[in-house]
Amino acid sequence: MRKDSRLSRVLHVLVHLEAFDAPVTSDVLAEMLSTNPVVVRRTMALLRDQGYVQSVKGHSGGWSLSKPLSELTLLDIHKALGDSSIFTIGLTDEHTQCPIEHAVNVALKDVMNEAEALMLERFGEITLDILGAEFKRPARSDG
Repeated sequence: MRKDSRLSRVLHVLVHLEAFDAPVTSDVLAEMLSTNPVVVRRTMALLRDQGYVQSVKGHSGGWSLSKPLSELTLLDIHKALGDSSIFTIGLTDEHTQCPIEHAVNVALKDVMNEAEALMLERFGEITLDILGAEFKRPARSDG
């Protein structure tokens, strides 16, 4: 099963955007992420719709932050990307009449729902400026 890495990739982009002095093109972001600029534009449009980024067309155009990273949480970005399930583990539905399958699905669903609720709660506590703090921290001199 293919993992969904959109959240980590978008977080990467947003922290980088803060470091740029001018808007950044989809081409530059795509090269950074080793993906197609169309994928970048589609994904960034989801963030633009929420007011997290803005885009300027034309020469000297590109993407930039609309809000400081300190006002954005992991949960905000997760929701902007479609609020999909945190887990790629799926429940089986091939034998819906089987009581064992039902028991397994109930047990898995309860645990996954509880774990996901805890993760989403924590996502709401982490602002994106925290992610960039390590990036901005000067290198230590141990010598």
